[in-house]
Order: sequence, then structure tokens, then C-alpha cells
Amino acid sequence: MRARPRGRRPRSTEHMAAPPRLALAHVRAAEGRLRHRLPRTPLLTSRSLSRLAGRRLLFKCELFQRTGSFKIRGALNAVRSLVEESERAGGALPRAVVTHSSGNHGQALACAAQAEGIPAYIVVPRTAPHCKQAAIRSYGATLVPCEPSDKSRAETAARVVQETGGVMVHPNQELAVMAGQGTIALEVLEQAPEVNAVVVPVGGGGMIAGIAVAIKALRPDVKVFAAEPRNVDDCYQSKVRGELTPNLHPLDTIADAVKTSIGPNTWPIIRDLVDDVLTVSEEEIKVNAPGSLLTVAASRQLPPAMLCPSTLTPTLSQGSTSPCTPPQLCNTHTVSSWKGLAEALLSLPRALQRDVHMQCPPQPWSSLYLLLG
Repeated sequence: MRARPRGRRPRSTEHMAAPPRLALAHVRAAEGRLRHRLPRTPLLTSRSLSRLAGRRLLFKCELFQRTGSFKIRGALNAVRSLVEESERAGGALPRAVVTHSSGNHGQALACAAQAEGIPAYIVVPRTAPHCKQAAIRSYGATLVPCEPSDKSRAETAARVVQETGGVMVHPNQELAVMAGQGTIALEVLEQAPEVNAVVVPVGGGGMIAGIAVAIKALRPDVKVFAAEPRNVDDCYQSKVRGELTPNLHPLDTIADAVKTSIGPNTWPIIRDLVDDVLTVSEEEIKVNAPGSLLTVAASRQLPPAMLCPSTLTPTLSQGSTSPCTPPQLCNTHTVSSWKGLAEALLSLPRALQRDVHMQCPPQPWSSLYLLLG
């Protein structure tokens, strides 16, 4: 196939004006671009887990997606959007695509760029696991090392954009990335139309933003909850204070894939569409992740309390410093503890890694979430 010319001027999303707000139309467009390019991931359940938890649990297993995480949805949608834009304008392909990533998004963008014949430059913290760095290289990308801080990542990526004339594809604040992640919700609503709530891990917020936009547009009755470690609870603090509150000095967390703070483009969506934020301590994540998923679920079981979905409201209050009061639902599938679900969600990776032998497994806390029907 004849190579297409490249000549796009550099564009960075690190300091550019906020894009138009994400809408269902963007997610639908992403669905069209990804159709026949990515597989639909399974929605799995377990009778034993559901019985122990006192509710029906469904798991959207994005770790079975190409490159091992949901990130390929957003990365491929972003790259395909750039290609379509070039074709409409009759111009050249981007000279390169650039991003910063600790692993999963970088691998996904490298894979998507390789499919289109576009060079990829991935800014990676020096502390990133070697297996993740090798995975990025396997897709032909160029790795650019940086210090393990948000400031260093952003500054290094901006420099690479200027040097290469490439296009910056932010891992979670880019509209096309959020739209791609939102296709998860479209699949879920088709696979489990009876769903009444979702719990989604949150780091930078790209996945939960896309999911919330799609869910609330199509099924406003479905509740959307974010889950994050208490050591990096910027999403929770932002909801409490009513303004974006990034982690300026984040603590360590075993759930390191969600250590990133939400940003200026994901925050307004989270503020308006996410019903509540659930936080989990490091002790709860570690203690509740023994040798199997069954014991994780069993340890989360609490006596059920009854509140109808029609009366469910966010429990955050101005100036509150404690985790949100766990809301509950009453219907044929009684939910006992939303906080317990967040704990189980963030505990899953350790249980998975002990139950299933994987060489450099993906970070399931950013690849799995819980759906309740």
C-alpha cells in the first residue's frame, strides 16, 4: 500500500482550550469507528460471587481487550479521528502521535498508530515496569523517558510534540479518547439491559466520563459511581468541594494505575453526571484481596439496607471529610454495600494475580468494573 504523506503541524492538548463537551453523539461516532476493529468484551458473572455478595454481580472484562485494557478504545478512536480529518481535508497524515503514559495508554496508542503507519512517541516514567516498556516498543513506538511526576510527563510530552511536529493524544482529557472509552457503556446496555448501577474505577477520569455520558443519555435511571483509593482521593475531594481539586502531593497506593488526578475536561462531566464517589483505604484493598475472588466478595458482605432508586441522591456534603455514606437500592436484586463493592473492585487485581498466573498482567483496577442488575 502506498504510504500517505505527512505534514500536519504540531498540536498539543496539554495547554489548549477545552474541547466541546463530550456528548452521546461522540460516543456513537466512536462506536462506528471501532466496529469491526475491536472485539466486544464479555460480561461475566458468577453465581457463587452473587450469592455471597447478596446481589447479582456482572464484570465487564476489559482485560480481554486488545493490548490488555480498555485503553485501546480511546486510543484507536483518537487515531482514526485524526486519519478521517486528514482524508476530509485532503491533507497529510500526522507526522507522529505523542502521549505520556505509565503503560496501558502508551501501549494502546502505539498499537493504534502502527495500524495506520503513523510514528508514535510515548513519554514513559523511568519507574514504569520494564515489561510495559517492552510492550510499547513491540508496537514500534519510540520511548522517551521522564521523571515520575505529572509535571515532568507534561513538559516532556510538550517538548516531543515540538521536536517531532506530532499531535498530542492525552491519555484521558482528549475528547476522542473519552468517547472511545464510552463505548463500554453502549455494549453494557445491550448485554445487560436490566442493569441499574455501575461502579467504575477513576484515575484521570476518561473512562468514567465516557461511560457516564452514554449511560445518563440513554438510561438516566442507572446510577454511576466512581471508586478510588483514599490515598489519592482527588475525585472525591473535588465532588465535596465542588471544584477541581487535584492531588498535588499524592501518597503511594497499591492501585497505582488510578493514581492520576482527574482533569479539566473530565471534571465537569464527573461533577454533573457521576452520582457519588466511593473511597477505599489501602488496608481494605490489601486485606480484602486474599487467594480468591470468592473470599474477596464474602469479606464485603454487609446487612442490606433499603432505599429505592427513585430516592437515591448523592450523600456528599460541603466540608465533609469522611467517605460517602454507602447508598443502597431495594429491588429484586438487593444491594448491601456500595462501599463494599468499591473495596472489592480495587481488591480484584491482587486476587486475580494470585489466582491466574500472568506474565506482567494488566492493571485490572483500570480494566474491570462492577455492574449491578
